[in-house]
Amino acid sequence: MGGMSVSGVSTYCQGQSISAQSVAPAQEERKALADALKEQEESQTTLVEMMKEAREKAEKRKEQLKLPKNSQRYGDAAMLAYSKLARARSLGEVDAASGYARRQIAQLRAAKRSDSDNAQRIQAAINQLQKAVNRAGRKKREISQEKLAAKRQARLEKEKRTREAKRLRHQLRNRQAMRIIRESGYLREAEVDNRLQDQLQASRMEMHRQMEELSDRTQTAVDAAVQQYAAASAQPAPAPEISVEA
Repeated sequence: MGGMSVSGVSTYCQGQSISAQSVAPAQEERKALADALKEQEESQTTLVEMMKEAREKAEKRKEQLKLPKNSQRYGDAAMLAYSKLARARSLGEVDAASGYARRQIAQLRAAKRSDSDNAQRIQAAINQLQKAVNRAGRKKREISQEKLAAKRQARLEKEKRTREAKRLRHQLRNRQAMRIIRESGYLREAEVDNRLQDQLQASRMEMHRQMEELSDRTQTAVDAAVQQYAAASAQPAPAPEISVEA
């Protein structure tokens, strides 16, 4: 009887030991699974935040690429300034043309600060107007010299120095003709530059349009990715099968 009792106790203890050994790995496996699920959830949250940040950056970039629908023809100011300068016949008229160009420069500089999208176009118009101011100064000097030449011619004619007066009159007419040709060249230069700047502005707008389209496509892809990951994170993870052998 005593031997049988000791054997039964021994068998019972062995069973308890086996059961404890089986439960311990199961608890560790459940803990590892919980840690993995937590890490996966944190990873999905971080990824969603990253995609949201990328979408916000894409929106910001899209706003920066927008151009005004109705941009002014800033080159018209230079064209008008050169037209006024070409028609000027007196020092007062030259001063008026120069004053107009200076006022337009001041207005365009203010416009450049408020219209950054057309900054290059505005700066090109400012450069042309500054040339008009410089050329107006040259024309004033030439008109003054022509007036002095005309007075000298009149004095030579009065002194009966006909040959010298004729030669001086011929030189004066040549100088005036050359100035008129040069001033018409200024106007053509402004016209060519105006057309060139319009073409460059159109090219810049087309490039911005293409970049906007690319930004839209990128944002669409970002939105789709965010929705995909959000849907994946909303689905519950399948419960793992845990087998415990007694």
